Amino acid sequence: MGRKSADTAALEAQLAYSFTDKDLLKRALTHVSASPSDKTRSYQRLEFLGDRVLGLSVADMLLAAFPAAEEGELSRRLAELVRKESCAEVALAWDVGPHLHLGDGEVSSGARRNRAILADVCEAIVGAVFLDGGYAAARALVERAFAARLHAPRRPLRDAKTALQEWAQGRGLPAPTYELVERSGPDHAPEFVVGVNVEGMAQAQGRGTAKRNAEQAAAEAFLLRERIWTVNQDV
Repeated sequence: MGRKSADTAALEAQLAYSFTDKDLLKRALTHVSASPSDKTRSYQRLEFLGDRVLGLSVADMLLAAFPAAEEGELSRRLAELVRKESCAEVALAWDVGPHLHLGDGEVSSGARRNRAILADVCEAIVGAVFLDGGYAAARALVERAFAARLHAPRRPLRDAKTALQEWAQGRGLPAPTYELVERSGPDHAPEFVVGVNVEGMAQAQGRGTAKRNAEQAAAEAFLLRERIWTVNQDV
């Protein structure tokens, strides 16, 4: 078996999917710099398709995994799962870097570890599997790659101020209010201390270089203090 076939087999093993049309996989791994005279031979068109297939597959998974979740929560979870950073992590787990077809300039610039390129290739591979094996095959690939992330988002799914407001409203309390406690530093580099007040509870404070950042920090401090959020909060 030649080196190219062996390399393809190794990647297919990582994907747990064997392509009938090997050219689709090759195209999903081809950066535009390696095919400057014919951009349609690069991964761009497959990336376009894969982005949509990925979104549909993850939405399908979320509906099954969170039957009581409302549309807003599902949308936040979807956005977190399909963002470029998540796709790049999946591509790294697949170890696609050594298999990329790149122009000489891209190789020397370290493109095999470039997160933006890896994210694009992840989506392109999903698109390639969809064309090669249909939706069921693509959905299975996405589930294998993203299932562990489904219940463990890397970032809070809501910003702190929104989470605190929803928490207060859920308990029949007035909306939290924010007050400027202190402003220090020169005009070109100010620092703000903001306090957040929730009826019947002690104020929590946060710092930031802008008032909106300090408000977010104050809300987060309140959520953590009251154990509404944990340090590794994910919902």
